[in-house]
Amino acid sequence: MNLDAIPVGPNAPWDVNVVIEIPQGGLPVKYEMDKKSGALFVDRFLHTAMYYPGNYGFIPHTLSDDGDPCDVIVLNPTPVVPGCVIRSRPIGVLMMVDEAGGDEKILAVPVDKLNPYYTDVASYRQLPAILIEQIEHFFTHYKDLEKGKSVTVKGWGDAGEAAEMIAKGMQAHQDKLAAKKAGKAA
Repeated sequence: MNLDAIPVGPNAPWDVNVVIEIPQGGLPVKYEMDKKSGALFVDRFLHTAMYYPGNYGFIPHTLSDDGDPCDVIVLNPTPVVPGCVIRSRPIGVLMMVDEAGGDEKILAVPVDKLNPYYTDVASYRQLPAILIEQIEHFFTHYKDLEKGKSVTVKGWGDAGEAAEMIAKGMQAHQDKLAAKKAGKAA
């Protein structure tokens, strides 16, 4: 898979492509897409007996504070295969800090064309409270048994905050490319 060929989305930051690394309900394995080769690698086996509460992946051509693309959990009634791309729209963001710093998780739903199930959902607040609690519980505890790892949940942000994070991530990616290009020209 050539990740450079996958655009950030047709109307970013409100309509973005999410490359899925881990399916909803997936076994306790953390996969990560290698950005150069496009291969899906096992990053680690989770030490907790937990499953992912949504399809988990990233937005291409973005860069978060941790140096990786923006993390996204896409809610959908159906798990999808790793490596597929889901056009999605943000509805919120789980603000988190891990042992390496900021590690926010954008919460998104498929665009209406793919799945009209979430047509009337504009905010994470419109989802069942138990679902939000499950997502927060998962990300609070999925690293509990891993030595040297920690997670602190800071709270939730709305769709506007999620879109701002995506826009910031797009700019950070562009800045990194420009710096790299300038370094080669020098």
